[in-house]
Amino acid sequence: MATPKKKTSKSRRDMRRSHDALGANAYHECPNCGELKRPHNVCPSCGQYDKREVVAKKAAE
Repeated sequence: MATPKKKTSKSRRDMRRSHDALGANAYHECPNCGELKRPHNVCPSCGQYDKREVVAKKAAE
């Protein structure tokens, strides 16, 4: 079994892990209502995707 000959320093270990951080989520403005939504997803506020209504809006109570 391979074993390291020397201890890996915290600096070298952290430099190796520098690419593991999570990036920020992308959001775009909905062309219909102007609310922020995830790209390539149905708008949660107006229910439109690609300039057509996919999900019917709930009736106001």
